[in-house]
Amino acid sequence: MIPRRSVTAALTALLTSATGFPVGQGRMPQAKPPYYLLHSLDTGLDGPPLTDTLDDLVVTYQVTSVSGPDPARPSSMGTLDQAELLADKARAAILGRDPVSGEWLHPLTIPGVKVMCRELDVEPGGTNDPTDGIISYVQRFRLALTPA
Repeated sequence: MIPRRSVTAALTALLTSATGFPVGQGRMPQAKPPYYLLHSLDTGLDGPPLTDTLDDLVVTYQVTSVSGPDPARPSSMGTLDQAELLADKARAAILGRDPVSGEWLHPLTIPGVKVMCRELDVEPGGTNDPTDGIISYVQRFRLALTPA
């Protein structure tokens, strides 16, 4: 059986290293915006009979890109442009492939696990009113995994 915790840790590491922005798992990181929030959502198992522990795992994660005020400008607010930039970086980090080899640009390294598929599940987009001062942008990614 593939431990979900290992998948979450690997996705957090990938997103942090590939984008250079902090990532909070299910809560705000100890950083000011901009940052990402990573939420673990749906899980599905598929594969061999129940007596076998080598099930494939399909998981969905929500990545919320959070824009915020510029600390150097006290009266500033987050912008949709900044939230979209963060969303673009997250999409490229998780889904980006080398055009020649077809390999992922940023490996999702999980011991004993092979990643079969990474895909964008849904992208509702920007979610807040610009006068809120913080704007977020929501994307959901689905990962299909199998024991290596």
